[in-house]
Amino acid sequence: MADAPDTAAELSDVLFAGRLGTTHARWRRLFGSAPFRFQEGLSHPERVELSYRRLRLVDRTAREASSGPQAFADDPVELTAFHEWAGVVDPGMATIASIHYNLFFGSLVDHDPAERDLSKYTDAERIGTFLCTEVAHGNDAAHMETTATFDRATGTFVLNTPAPAAAKFMPNTSPAGGAKGAVVAARLIIDGADHGVFLFLTPLSDGTGSALPGVEVRPLPQTASSPVDHCATSFHEVRLPFGALLQGDHGRLTPDGVFTSALGSPRRRFLRSIGRVTMGKLCMTAHSLGVMRHAVDVAVRYAHTRVTSGMTNGQRVPLIAHRGHHAPLLDAVATAYAATLFQRSVVRQWATTPEEDRPAYERLTAISKAWITWRARAVMTECRERCGAQGLIMANGIALQLASIEGTITAEGDNKVITEKAGGEMLLGGVELKPESETAAEDRELADPEYLQDLLADIERIAHTRAKERLRRRAASPLARWNATVTPAVALVDAHAHRLAGEALMTAAGQVPSPLSRDLLRGLHALFVLRQIAAHSGDLLARGRMTASQVEEIPDAVDAVLTFLAPHALTLTRAFAVPEELLATHPMLAS
Repeated sequence: MADAPDTAAELSDVLFAGRLGTTHARWRRLFGSAPFRFQEGLSHPERVELSYRRLRLVDRTAREASSGPQAFADDPVELTAFHEWAGVVDPGMATIASIHYNLFFGSLVDHDPAERDLSKYTDAERIGTFLCTEVAHGNDAAHMETTATFDRATGTFVLNTPAPAAAKFMPNTSPAGGAKGAVVAARLIIDGADHGVFLFLTPLSDGTGSALPGVEVRPLPQTASSPVDHCATSFHEVRLPFGALLQGDHGRLTPDGVFTSALGSPRRRFLRSIGRVTMGKLCMTAHSLGVMRHAVDVAVRYAHTRVTSGMTNGQRVPLIAHRGHHAPLLDAVATAYAATLFQRSVVRQWATTPEEDRPAYERLTAISKAWITWRARAVMTECRERCGAQGLIMANGIALQLASIEGTITAEGDNKVITEKAGGEMLLGGVELKPESETAAEDRELADPEYLQDLLADIERIAHTRAKERLRRRAASPLARWNATVTPAVALVDAHAHRLAGEALMTAAGQVPSPLSRDLLRGLHALFVLRQIAAHSGDLLARGRMTASQVEEIPDAVDAVLTFLAPHALTLTRAFAVPEELLATHPMLAS
């Protein structure tokens, strides 16, 4: 018997932090509408052009939601909500919109206002993009080579790409979509002195999309990720007005060439200049959550409609009836819930933290971005496989979106790099470990969610101890010491994210009113945590945090949770609130 509709509504309310009918409603409505239906048979250039046309439709809703694109870019809750729904219907559009609103307009918001005419950008007549990384400088973008030299005689800047390796790599700067402009990261040179990397507002192309004088745009080969017009862009003695420099406390320049900065370190100036990348991490996470939840919903619905052989001659049962089919899907559901609630917590902290205190949360945004985008790829791969050949058809809403996850894993900081950086910082005091429980393992039960959370904290503490021990060992060089430390340091980051995601899921279970909703969330929490505990049971047993009998009980405990959750799978995924109008367009779900 189906669960009461109120159960899915209660779960939706907690998943969307009470904003499903407000903030999320406008984006659900927009992306469930006809202009955003999947179009079959388009070439790559045609799909890119479609994305730009759709971006202008998005701009209307963005202006209705806020007082303009700059206000939209300055609202973390609204901006991330947009990303949760956009990638589901058009990953390419979601990508260029993320660049336009977050990286472009967001950078303008984050720097001192100036007398600039942005009217062509605010009505989307001209599209904004963001040029930072270079062919030879990706994760080490602080060492970029592009220069903006101040000319005292004219009070202008000369933007220049000194070598092919300094070409800006991979922004969307092609003629597609019409006129474009960018904020360009370049080294500020004054009288031969390098003052570090700053951003410069730079027109790129005219109304036809043709590059302006001195701007060289070279299309890059098509990627396997979101369909976007990726290019390499170079500048040859491009002159910019004085107002092109985006200034702030990290660096100010007077018209007569006097430079001052509240930050003595050029690296810190660079990080302040590109601060929008941190918000971009939250956007990439939101994109991944949206496409992940959609894929899970599609796969679970398909599993209820596609029939296959049972265990007796002539018997036909839906795929969902088989444990081998529904177990990985329920794991995917549990991960989707935990990741969504974890991200809600991170966005809430970011949105409510004063600007001056936000740097303390940058590590958390990096950790959540890496952990969630990696989980999204694993979940969506599982969903694609569970849908068989149907999962390969782009119109079914999984294959193209799965490819887009590769972009989120690399964009706004490569996951591997930002995870290793976070691990190193956590070893230097950037983590508050949960104290070890004083209750003996023999006196606890796997059915107790508090015990499960304590075990997640134990896994985190074990990884921290192991990494610290490696860091203290004598080594031939600092690199050798770090090479010995990096594996447990990354394990520490993963354990930390698991604990926080588990906490978010357990907290949600205490916020729903009905017993069934509460039991379902507790079941998802148990499944999510038990999988992590099983993977680390050797460490937990060796350190007395679990007993041998508890380790042996894990498979039966998982099986019991799966048995309870399986009949409620549709209720759990309907809480994702994927628009029925969108689901109806997927051929595999057609009745």
